[in-house]
Amino acid sequence: MYHAIVFLPLIGAIIAGLFGRSLGAKACEYITSGFLVFAAFLSWIAFFSVAYGDTDVIRVPVLQWIQSGSMSVDWSFRIDTLTAVMLVVVNTVSALVHIYSIGYMHHDPHRPRFFAYLSLFTFAMLMLVTSDNLLQMFFGWEGVGLASYLLIGFWYKKPTATAAAMKAFIVNRVGDFGFALGIFGIFVLFGSISFDTIFAGAADFMPVEGADPGTEVVLNFLGYSLTRADALTVTCLLLFMGAMGKSAQFLLHTWLPDAMEGPTPVSALIHAATMVTAGVFLVARMSPVFELSIDARTVVVIIGAITAFFAATVGLVQNDIKRVIAYSTCSQLGYMFVALGIGAYGAAIFHLFTHAFFKALLFLGAGSVIHAVSDEQDMRRMGGLRKYIPRTYWMMIIGTVALTGVGIPGLYFGTAGFFSKDAIIESAFVAENAAAGFAFTMLVIAALFTSFYSWRLIFMTFHGKPRASADVMHHVHESPAIMMVPLYILAVGALLAGILFHKQFFGDYYEGFWQGALFTLPTNQILEEFHHVPFWVKLSPFMAMLIGLVTAWYMYIRSPETPKELAAQHRGLYQFLLNKWYFDELYDFLFVRSSKALGRFLWKEGDGRVIDGFGPNGVAARVQDVTGRVVRLQSGYLYHYAFVMLIGVAALVTWMMLGSAF
Repeated sequence: MYHAIVFLPLIGAIIAGLFGRSLGAKACEYITSGFLVFAAFLSWIAFFSVAYGDTDVIRVPVLQWIQSGSMSVDWSFRIDTLTAVMLVVVNTVSALVHIYSIGYMHHDPHRPRFFAYLSLFTFAMLMLVTSDNLLQMFFGWEGVGLASYLLIGFWYKKPTATAAAMKAFIVNRVGDFGFALGIFGIFVLFGSISFDTIFAGAADFMPVEGADPGTEVVLNFLGYSLTRADALTVTCLLLFMGAMGKSAQFLLHTWLPDAMEGPTPVSALIHAATMVTAGVFLVARMSPVFELSIDARTVVVIIGAITAFFAATVGLVQNDIKRVIAYSTCSQLGYMFVALGIGAYGAAIFHLFTHAFFKALLFLGAGSVIHAVSDEQDMRRMGGLRKYIPRTYWMMIIGTVALTGVGIPGLYFGTAGFFSKDAIIESAFVAENAAAGFAFTMLVIAALFTSFYSWRLIFMTFHGKPRASADVMHHVHESPAIMMVPLYILAVGALLAGILFHKQFFGDYYEGFWQGALFTLPTNQILEEFHHVPFWVKLSPFMAMLIGLVTAWYMYIRSPETPKELAAQHRGLYQFLLNKWYFDELYDFLFVRSSKALGRFLWKEGDGRVIDGFGPNGVAARVQDVTGRVVRLQSGYLYHYAFVMLIGVAALVTWMMLGSAF
């Protein structure tokens, strides 16, 4: 079963990629989509059999892979509850995106290539989440990077699409460099990159009360000699650097909004449920190591909290419907990392699980809107669409109430986001991490901003008077059933996933559900403590959601002129947020322009003037100079030749006379 779950998408990618022209677009669509639907069905069977069974870990061997010195790496699948959750998320969303794409990409002439890329991406992601060692994970890690590059730049004739693909690829390489160094550090510390060996060896790093931590140097990094505790912290931070790149965390986030240049189904697949959650999965999988480094987890909390706040502020003023949802994704990933940093691993994976449903729903709903209004993405040119596309409207409403966390505090009744996001906020309040208070404040503020920009999207797109041209409004139409059915399925998950699974992921059934797939120290009592927070803490995300909703309603329904007036009154702040805190401009100045200037200098001065000037071109020029002068001796006059002969004889005699003296 597990071989089929992982390799069916690869088989579909090979068939569509190699035989797409002969089979035709329709056949490629049905083959790849059929394989993914079957894989998703098997994934749900695996989820219930593993998460609700008695077996802790299932290993499925594939083949012997690498044997180098003391390092032995086999390719095998590690199936536990964490893997089972990710299999459900990846294959379910991917299957629905494949089906949705049959309608959305109907007019594209390169559909076989598109579906081949989608299936290839899914296979790489499945390789990542089923990995039994860090090298296998790195293989899938780089695979999703390659596939995302191909998908973001699918419309390669658009300069903006190719630029966005390059940006995503390069920024992720920064994080991947840290990830690779982290893997090297793990091998030095534990002598292996196999998860079983790492997790068993982590016990040796566990602090013992009253014991001397020791001063033995176990790792040298950047000229520093590191003891066991410091080496573990540095290694965790390097691994987290990889997670920051893949999950678009603060400072390495700039690729995510630009990635919206790809087709909308790509945004739903990559940026809602799969690739961007790879970093969250990495930290959760390595929880036995991260749990032992409080300093590394504090950094994770700080970065996650800043990301949640930063992305939410930028989302307040964006006008592209897909970019608003993209910054929302970035912000919600910050929530997940805060949960990981404070040790609430179950809450982090629960939010990953619920986020997959409602964020994929929002992205695909946005695609339905774009499809209806002739590929327009600017919300300022929409409005009044509720009457024209009512089914899409209600799907977007469901996605929005799930994202903003609509529910009843204290009664455990609400949408998926209500259960998962509120659990993270409450956990941040009771956590003992040094940055927990800061994180709690940032997350509540981010919840308010999330509500505002989410309802702003709804009001600008579906309410008010139509702002599109008469020709566009004349052609507005509801999406076909093949695009709407995936929305209905995701809507069910967005509404019910929290109610059905919150006790398993982060509640009374935690131990029996996870069965050791997530590790916490005995001193980590956050699972119990978050249930006893004051009522005002439980109420704070609800009030933030309500304030954001009312503010958005007032500014975009009751008084539509207010946003323009505020933007004019606070132009500096508005431009700062609209330009995404000027990170793109800053990075362009610090890295892009300086790299180009250095490259131009090395090209002109180093390669052209020095290497070529004194090397091949210089030698060739000197040879030409010498031969040019020698050629002049070939004049054809006898006395010239006699003169040269005399010079030669004189030189020979001189050499014989002087040479004999020595």
